[in-house]
Amino acid sequence: MTVLVDPADHPPGTRFLAYAPEQMTAVINDMARQVAPLLVGQDKVAVIGVLRRGAPLADKLTESLRQQFQMPEPMRLDLKVKRYADDLTLLHPETQLTEAAGQAELDLSGYTLLVVDDVLYTGSSLLKVVEWLNVKSPRAIYTAVLADRHVATLPIHADVVGVHLQVAPADVVECHVPPYETYFQIELLRLDRAV
Repeated sequence: MTVLVDPADHPPGTRFLAYAPEQMTAVINDMARQVAPLLVGQDKVAVIGVLRRGAPLADKLTESLRQQFQMPEPMRLDLKVKRYADDLTLLHPETQLTEAAGQAELDLSGYTLLVVDDVLYTGSSLLKVVEWLNVKSPRAIYTAVLADRHVATLPIHADVVGVHLQVAPADVVECHVPPYETYFQIELLRLDRAV
């Protein structure tokens, strides 16, 4: 199977195409069907993308909810959380959440929140976001991920999952999401190891 990759932003290794671009609309639409019972009919809804790739995924999921369930446009926010580089090199020993201008004063009391990220790995990023949001007194917080590796080491789970992947611990799940990559797809990467 041909792997469509943008090499400039991704580490070297052997790639395997897990989900091709033509399969991804069905994945997003299935995620929207899982989300609908949690959000549709709620008065105050916010969809929060975890930057980077969680933001365009949140947009895709919101659009699918609007098309399939006529859900009104929710509040859309993005939060910047950083721990790993794109090649999973540890950048910060602690997961860091950076507030954008105006986010500290954001009033989310009574809102139903959906946090969207690309991959659930250790759970550090989602836990940091949920902790930050919980202080703002929402009615409920749900989480959605495009891919769940099922290796979280923290007490966090995804309420909505696009694909379930169980891969070797040293392998990397790469979610390619426009505009950060050309093709919307999911790859598995076996990193090149020095011999």
